[in-house]
Amino acid sequence: MTETLNPAQLRAVHHLRGPCLVLAGAGSGKTRVIAHKIVRLLQHGLEPSQIAAITFTNKAAQEMRERARALAGPKAARELVVATFHALGVRMLREDGERIGLKPSFSILDADDVLGLLREAGGCSDNARARRWQWAISRWKNQGLDADGAAAAATDADEQQAARLMRQYQDRLAAYQAVDFDDLITLPLALLRRDAEARAKWRQRLHHILVDEVQDTNAVQYELLRELVGGRAMFTAVGDDDQSIYGWRGATLDNLKRLAEDFPALQVIPLEQNYRSTGHILRAANAVIANNPKLFDKTLWSELGDGEPVRVVECDGEEHEAERAVARIQALRAAGAATRLADFAILYRANHQSRAFEHKLRAAQIPYKVSGGQSFFDRAEIKDLVAWLRLLVNEDDDPAFLRAATTPRRGIGHQTLATLGEFAARRRCSLFAALAAPSLPSVLAPRAIASLHAFGR
Repeated sequence: MTETLNPAQLRAVHHLRGPCLVLAGAGSGKTRVIAHKIVRLLQHGLEPSQIAAITFTNKAAQEMRERARALAGPKAARELVVATFHALGVRMLREDGERIGLKPSFSILDADDVLGLLREAGGCSDNARARRWQWAISRWKNQGLDADGAAAAATDADEQQAARLMRQYQDRLAAYQAVDFDDLITLPLALLRRDAEARAKWRQRLHHILVDEVQDTNAVQYELLRELVGGRAMFTAVGDDDQSIYGWRGATLDNLKRLAEDFPALQVIPLEQNYRSTGHILRAANAVIANNPKLFDKTLWSELGDGEPVRVVECDGEEHEAERAVARIQALRAAGAATRLADFAILYRANHQSRAFEHKLRAAQIPYKVSGGQSFFDRAEIKDLVAWLRLLVNEDDDPAFLRAATTPRRGIGHQTLATLGEFAARRRCSLFAALAAPSLPSVLAPRAIASLHAFGR
């Protein structure tokens, strides 16, 4: 089964005892290594449920599960723990969150819910300002800071306000039995640190952990990994210090450095053979990468030949750039070098840069498809449906209550909800619980109460 692996990949797959860092250059077959290592661990007696493969995206998790299914069979693939850090956090909190005061039916707030809570807590109608608070609080959580730590880290008046709001925001989340996306890492970490029984349980359950894209972990994700593996340190981290691109959301290359410091027995195995690109591309990439600050040495190489030389074209602006790209596509098709439009790809750094390319492609009558775009779960109708489902499992979920109460329209206006919110805040209860309060008629008109009760039923 391992005859398709090169010598470096084999070393990584066969290293089963103790910590291992696989330095996987781009296109070096890291997913293949992880999948084969899972099979190797199964062959050496681990149950599928004792192996966790942690990825950074749901798409990567799905690909990993499919690779494992092809190599180990459907039963083993079903029982493996293949998840993102956040999905693993959800699993841990659903099982053991009650140990830290979180009921199993807790709600997970999306970015819009969080923004609404912060606007409400800060008495702010300025979305841009509330968004800055949201980013600051998220950054502090990813750095492992609580409200006191955030106050010390705040650098300007806006951040000082965000730090003051952070405690109030966390109190509201606790009252609503809700968590935000960052809490899916910070709360499992708190669980493991505070509760010895939970810590022992999860360390025993997840006997070997494989982490993909470890260079993109932030401070709290690294600490969560460290708590899960404990002194036994049975883990395989796969990453590349030359591919760290998520510093803006808290990822830090210091985590790769810390691996060597925290786990002195760490075995470092570089994967340098590239299966994706030709020699010209790799030499150009190596020349650029050589300017990076280096934690580890590696040089990518390939057996695919030199291929076409890399062309660098200097353009006068975005319109000229788009014209040149479209002209190149047309020339290659006319020369027969590529006939299918699906053989071409235009890569750009940010979504707003697609406009010029789309305009020129349309003008040339070249059909195209933009990958990405709005997430399915960001569509208004999906958010409406999810709000109803959240409220069904957690009636104390106030953000879900507010969305469900106004969609579809049922005669419940913003002023009614604002008054109900103030009433609930004074009573220190959820909006749903406030509907049953005998004193509600003292603040709301009978017609408004009737509409709310009709919704509550």
